[in-house]
Amino acid sequence: MKVAIYCRLSEEDRNKSNAADDSASILNQKSMLLQYAISQDWEVYNIYSDDDYTGADRNRPEFQRLLEDAKNRKFDIILCKTQSRFTRELELVEKYIHGLFPQWGIRFVSIVDHADTDIKGNKKSRQINGLVNEWYLEDMSENIRSVLKNRRQNGLHIGATALYGYQKDPEQKGHLIIDEEAAKVVREVFLLFSQGYGKSTIARMLNDRGIPNPSEYKRQKGISPPKHKNSTLWKYSAISSMLANEMYIGNMVQGKYGSVSYKTKKNKPRPKEQWYRVEGTHEPIIDLALWNKVQAMREQKAKPFTVGTIGLFSKKAHCAECGYILRSGKRGDWRYLTCPNRSVSKNACKGAFISVDRLERKIIDELKRLSAEYLDQDELERNITCSNHYENQKTQIRETITAYEKKIQEYTTAIRELYMDKVKGILTESDYLDLSKAFTSEKNRLEQNLGYAKNQLTEIEMRKETGNQKKALIEKYMNMEHLTREMIDALIDHIDVGRRIPGTKDVPITIYWNF
Repeated sequence: MKVAIYCRLSEEDRNKSNAADDSASILNQKSMLLQYAISQDWEVYNIYSDDDYTGADRNRPEFQRLLEDAKNRKFDIILCKTQSRFTRELELVEKYIHGLFPQWGIRFVSIVDHADTDIKGNKKSRQINGLVNEWYLEDMSENIRSVLKNRRQNGLHIGATALYGYQKDPEQKGHLIIDEEAAKVVREVFLLFSQGYGKSTIARMLNDRGIPNPSEYKRQKGISPPKHKNSTLWKYSAISSMLANEMYIGNMVQGKYGSVSYKTKKNKPRPKEQWYRVEGTHEPIIDLALWNKVQAMREQKAKPFTVGTIGLFSKKAHCAECGYILRSGKRGDWRYLTCPNRSVSKNACKGAFISVDRLERKIIDELKRLSAEYLDQDELERNITCSNHYENQKTQIRETITAYEKKIQEYTTAIRELYMDKVKGILTESDYLDLSKAFTSEKNRLEQNLGYAKNQLTEIEMRKETGNQKKALIEKYMNMEHLTREMIDALIDHIDVGRRIPGTKDVPITIYWNF
């Protein structure tokens, strides 16, 4: 029998007061598990070890490698110190330990809490372990939220890195001090804008002088890596964000984004009234007079916006050179789309630039070409092949629905078994109520998610039906002289706009249709 050993150490383990605790050391975990494997006469296939990752992190690199190797049946057994070393999420316990591992022929064993999928009757204890671990995650998340909220309310900085222009005070945790090298650039940006220079012009001036933007500056200082292609360049958005950030006048503003759930690292924007704002927490880089002048100019330059309006090609047109979404612009009554990297530096992307009218005309001409080539000959179905995108989506959602239905059935059975255990006197009334309440709550959550998944499937079926009616769809729009946003959404997934062909006025475009 081949065994895969999995170890995990998180930050919470490092802070334990008892340094002799086995879980406080990866080496101790490995030693314990190796000795157990030898005692069982198992051959060690590999040791997978994640250092400084929580049990709720699904993207642990070695954890993902372990799952991939398990799927490919490279070993027979997964061995951990405890079930919580593998995961603290009940959902993953059900998905892998009780679902996929048995299908793949993989046995799961944890030493300390005696979890073993080869032992009949052991499943309930694994579920209880998973439930306890889930509660632990939720309680820990609430505790962390409470601590962070208190620190924010007291004006203490809690971010991983300081705002560009500042650095963390090595003498006082949660306090910011000025980083003079970056602060000079911040002052210059505010001064240039107050003198009438536009945001794109300021970005180009900084790029032409080789001044690194905030992410590149932090990378050079060893603080963080750049996130995107061309992220070394200053852009309109970076200048705009800087000019609106009152952190530069000494006020601590935090909590602009909040986590969706303790189970995910995804964040979503929070309403401004929910931000944490404390005045005078650190030394300002920008004096109040300059700040007020800049804010007045920003308000004066702000373009009026009508609620409900959206650009014809908003978020649909991309630069074929660098992949960025094209930004709209206006000169008098003439509207155009351009790559946001095009104007920020002479060495930046030399990609897309096209007028909205020309792009609209190209799309209308292409629609007419399609209708002339295919509709009259009734060859649309043979020549325009529907993407299997919808089929893939449907397959994934059907698998999700099946998994939810299976889990709901397992919880229904578990609740029934809990009741029988109470009747037999195996469980006390108090334990029964606690466990059944938790199981019922999780079952209700799964049923709600099942409803969402079924609604998604219905929506995809409707979209596919629209896609299957390609002929009718093109016929509906083939005689249009102008496009509307509704037409763009119905017909087009996205558009790649290329660089103008030298010596001509031709701009190549590639249209990715929804059919």
